[in-house]
Amino acid sequence: MGREWEPEELKGKKMTLENAPAGRWERTKTRYQEMFNYFSEPVTTELLPPRAPPHPQAPLKQYTLLISLDDLLVTSTWDRQHGWRTAKRPGVDYFLAYISQFYELVVFTTQYSYTALPILDQLDRYNFYIEHRLFREHTRSINGEAVKDSSYLNRDLSKVILLDTNPAHVATHPENAVIIPKWKGDPKDNGLVAVIPFLESIAIYKPPDVRPILSAYHGKDVPTEYAKLEAEGKRKHIENWTQNKGSRSNSFGSFFGVSVSGGSGRRREAQQQYLDEQAQIAKNKDYLESLLKHEQALMAAQAPSNIWEAIEAVRGNPKAVDEELLERLGKGGVEGVPPLPPPPPGMVVNPLVVPGQQGQGQEGKKA
Repeated sequence: MGREWEPEELKGKKMTLENAPAGRWERTKTRYQEMFNYFSEPVTTELLPPRAPPHPQAPLKQYTLLISLDDLLVTSTWDRQHGWRTAKRPGVDYFLAYISQFYELVVFTTQYSYTALPILDQLDRYNFYIEHRLFREHTRSINGEAVKDSSYLNRDLSKVILLDTNPAHVATHPENAVIIPKWKGDPKDNGLVAVIPFLESIAIYKPPDVRPILSAYHGKDVPTEYAKLEAEGKRKHIENWTQNKGSRSNSFGSFFGVSVSGGSGRRREAQQQYLDEQAQIAKNKDYLESLLKHEQALMAAQAPSNIWEAIEAVRGNPKAVDEELLERLGKGGVEGVPPLPPPPPGMVVNPLVVPGQQGQGQEGKKA
């Protein structure tokens, strides 16, 4: 335990010989503590990969939105007749499709990956909207509570929003959190859709730091309070426009530190883009299903074959890709998997996702 530091150890700890614990006792204490950190810290110190350059025709998403799963996007119930059943919240499909135009969308759940993945695969069947998926393995354990510690995200926290239903899950960074009531299965609920105007306004007006804005709504009903602010902002904007004979007012946008100009136009563009994208999905459904079969075949072939490979996959070191299998998939040489058809014109196709990667590719999304 007290041996000298090895190069790989220092690299993993992001330390150098100059700033690493030097004495034998200090090295022993550090290594001993790490034995317990395995059970209380995330599986990696950087939960998300560096931001990839956006497609030339896609808008730059400056902000990252982390969304909880349980009682926010879905809810689960159990009875003796049917066992466990999971229901989608009203408006969840629209919410994910629409808000993903503005944000790098990440689902961060306290469920383990093996129970959450089937749900997420149903919510985002073609990996269009959710760019990354984080699970209980990526949380910290603080006093027995699973906590989503944003300091591990590898993102600028001035551009991060946590949408959750449980304040304890975001206890390390409450200034980045928006807490909304839990959904318990009410089919007439509109709480998820109601928070869209607030979230899209942040993305449209681009404040330099979201935390002061989120803190102003702490403990309040965000959709209601924001609707009041927006109505008052529009009223003042009209008054100033009238008084100044058409000059633009910053009254509403000043809350975000920017001009109000252009917000309504951007919303109309986003709503039209949503409609266009849904039409393209319906039009190219056969192609997308074929692409999905290829991805599922690859994932099955690359699944861990023993407990050690499974542990390494959880740690972010997936099983190596079988290049021969990739070639056979491309030629339709795998039983039950048809040859991959060429993508429709205008459709951007990324490489298939390798199991174990944190980022989920967005295969087949229109440019």
